[in-house]
Amino acid sequence: MFSFIICFLALIASYFIYGKFIERISGVDETNQTPAFRLQDGVDYMPMPTIKNFLIHFLNIAGLGPIFGAIQGALFGPAAFVWITLGTIFIGAIHDFFSGFMSLRNDGLTMPQIISKYLGSKIQKITAFLIIATGIFVGATFAKGAADLLYNLTNLNYLDL
Repeated sequence: MFSFIICFLALIASYFIYGKFIERISGVDETNQTPAFRLQDGVDYMPMPTIKNFLIHFLNIAGLGPIFGAIQGALFGPAAFVWITLGTIFIGAIHDFFSGFMSLRNDGLTMPQIISKYLGSKIQKITAFLIIATGIFVGATFAKGAADLLYNLTNLNYLDL
């Protein structure tokens, strides 16, 4: 429980301290209009209330983490909380911030469109393959990890179901 509280406080502190630091070094300008306002068309570009925007981002970043993180915590103990927290702060949050930031700077383009724009279509295809392969690996790892945990807790073999 002690490691959970420390990690929870680290996430909150990183939001306010580290988040402001990253905003400052990346040159965020609050006066710039986002593509949702500047290119508003009612379909692809439309402003949303702040709470909806927050919830969509929260669901996207937290989709696998709370489920797989809890499984890893059960398997590996409190040390998993520390690694998951550090990974969230220094990898997940930075990745999400800069991919969103690049999208805002490029009129709301998706990551494959940005890659194609700056690196060409050949690199875009390689990246698309890597994204698909990584998604398959994460899905397989998630399924196997959850199934192994359920087997260890219940002695039900998932292959027999």
